[in-house]
Amino acid sequence: MCDTLVALGDSTVDGSVLLAKNSDREPNEAQVLTYLPRLRHEPGSRLRCTYIDIPEVPETYQVLLSRPFWMWGAEMGVNECGVAIGNEAVFTREPYNKGPALTGMDLLRLALERAGTAQNALEVIVDLLEQYGQGGNCGYRHKLYYHNSYIIADPVEAWVLETVGRHWVAERVQGVRTISNGLTIGSQPDRVSNKLARHAAEKGWARDGSELHLSRCCSDPIMTRLDGCRARQARTTSLLTAESGRISVRTLMAALRDHGRGADGPDWGPARGLLMDRVCVHASLWPTRPSQSVGSLVAHLTRAGPVAWVTGTSAPCTGLFKPIFLGSSAPELGREPSGTADPDSLWWAHERLHRMVIRDYAARLAAYRSERDALEWEFLAEATALVASGAGGASDLAAFTERCFQRATEATQRWLERVSHMPATRRLSPAFSLAWTRFDRQARFGGSRVPTPDAR
Repeated sequence: MCDTLVALGDSTVDGSVLLAKNSDREPNEAQVLTYLPRLRHEPGSRLRCTYIDIPEVPETYQVLLSRPFWMWGAEMGVNECGVAIGNEAVFTREPYNKGPALTGMDLLRLALERAGTAQNALEVIVDLLEQYGQGGNCGYRHKLYYHNSYIIADPVEAWVLETVGRHWVAERVQGVRTISNGLTIGSQPDRVSNKLARHAAEKGWARDGSELHLSRCCSDPIMTRLDGCRARQARTTSLLTAESGRISVRTLMAALRDHGRGADGPDWGPARGLLMDRVCVHASLWPTRPSQSVGSLVAHLTRAGPVAWVTGTSAPCTGLFKPIFLGSSAPELGREPSGTADPDSLWWAHERLHRMVIRDYAARLAAYRSERDALEWEFLAEATALVASGAGGASDLAAFTERCFQRATEATQRWLERVSHMPATRRLSPAFSLAWTRFDRQARFGGSRVPTPDAR
């Protein structure tokens, strides 16, 4: 379960386009930051995606991806042209293809590698969707099948694309737009696949093509209700609308960290709630809360070039956004993570801090939150000045990124040391405590669980 947000130039403080996403997946499903250069490919070569092979194209763009470690495709990313995409699982009345096909994440990565504008990316996705279909298991430990929706943006415009099997509709974004894990487009899309209306009529979803309302006719009502998407989309839309004209990178970062109204008080903690109805999601034992926000991205899309602000870690409320400039080289990201705890990977190094914090959220986050925010603000100010001056070449931008990641690593270690000496002040709910003890054991994380002070 995920949330994707976009703000066009008439809504942002600097006239840029901003796209942001939280990727919500299983708690031990580490997400990998993958940085790929522009590449040329031999004629006739083929490309292995998650489950199937397809023909490769002559040249692919430089891309930054955030992807589940076991999957070829990506949950979100940005390319050198300033195209950024985030996808969402959506649950529909159309049967899911459980055999080999392109996953929704494969389609996202293929579009970023092959498209220089948002409209080109939309065309790449729908052409491949109609040719190969979408499907295959998209779950890590637990099988999961779904269709996909996307926000596709570039420095000029953005589109929402929603799919039902091999069928699709698209809507051009005006102002601000958000999507979650439910269909949102109604009866007047800007573009629609040729056979959708007839298919919906044959299925009995609509009496005739003119009455087709995608969200109302094609949604799976049970899954769409239980995944909390309506509440999350309403919240993200409200957050962006309230700041229209003043939206910045920090606005999007704050939105991805949002836990809803009243969640900043000393009594709130991530153990609360039965549904995944918060933008920053924390997993629990309940089957209606199976996912965790495992990666976050804010893509700043300007004509001067895109900057990706990434956590590379779970739980943006406990983590730190760092910049990566497309067009420069990638920072040192440590060992690529897997589903097993590994202190030499960026994702798992932060995960120890995250799992300590959520056991006494308000008190432990307060121990370093102001320092985290100040460091992040420093990164933002320095990045803005570096780009505005025009003095930073690719090597300068790469060196700045490397320093930011190194400082973030050092800060995480300080915060971990600080938090590890804080005794717990609150008792967790049994369901939340049991869930995270189980997740820790499955990841072989410090034995059977994270060695926090309240577990000694």
